[in-house]
Amino acid sequence: MNEQKTIADWFNQTYSKRGLNYLRPKEAYYIFLELLAPLPGNAILDVACGPGQLLKVAGEYDLSLSGIDISDVAIKLAKKNLPGADLHAANAEQLPFADNSFDYITCLGSLERIIHLEQALTEQLRVAKPGAKFCYMVRNSDRASWKFIKNTLGIINKKGHQGAKSMQEWSDIFMKTGFKIDHIHHDQWPATRWKRWISLNDTLGKVDYKKIQSPPEQIEKAYEFIFILSKA
Repeated sequence: MNEQKTIADWFNQTYSKRGLNYLRPKEAYYIFLELLAPLPGNAILDVACGPGQLLKVAGEYDLSLSGIDISDVAIKLAKKNLPGADLHAANAEQLPFADNSFDYITCLGSLERIIHLEQALTEQLRVAKPGAKFCYMVRNSDRASWKFIKNTLGIINKKGHQGAKSMQEWSDIFMKTGFKIDHIHHDQWPATRWKRWISLNDTLGKVDYKKIQSPPEQIEKAYEFIFILSKA
C-alpha cells in the first residue's frame, strides 16, 4: 500500500506541476484509435488515463468514454476536459467496473509502472466484453537508450515505478495472462514527431497523424511497442 501511495504522490506532483505538458500532444493519440478501428457507439476504457488525452480523441470516434487513474489530480483535470465521461481515481489492479463492460481497453505507457501487472491485466480481461480489443503501449528494455540510462547512468524513476521489458517478455506475459496477440507495431510518435519538425511544427499541415508507419529499425529495438490484443 505504501508503494502504491508513493506512485500516486509522484504522479499527483507531476500533473500539478506540468499538467498536459507531461504528455504527448493530442495529435499523437489518433494512431491508437486507428489501430483499434472502433465502431461508433461502443465503449472504451482508458487505464491510467491521466488528464484524458486519449479519451478526448476517442470522443471524436463517437465512443462511450471511461477512464481510471491512480492520480486524483489527473482525474480532476480529466473531468474538466471531459465532463460527460465516466472517470474514477482508482487502482488498475481493482477496476471499479462490472464484468463485460467494454469493447476497447487502452493503457499507454503505464503497464510497466503497475506493481502487480498480471492482476491488473486479469482485471482488464474481466471488464472486457467477449471479442474486445486492447491497445497497449509499453517500454522496451532492449532499446539502447534505455540500457544506457539504466545500466550506465543508473537513472531510474523509482518513485514513479519506472520499468521496461523486451518484446518477448511482454509477449509472454500477455499470452500467459489470457490474451491473443493480433499485431505488434513500433511506437509511431518518434517518426511522426520528426515529420512535425521538418514540417515547421506542422504549420504546413502535411503530417498525417492517422497513418500507420513502419520505421526502418527492427521492431525489437523500437523505443516502445504498441500491442493490439484480443481475448485468447
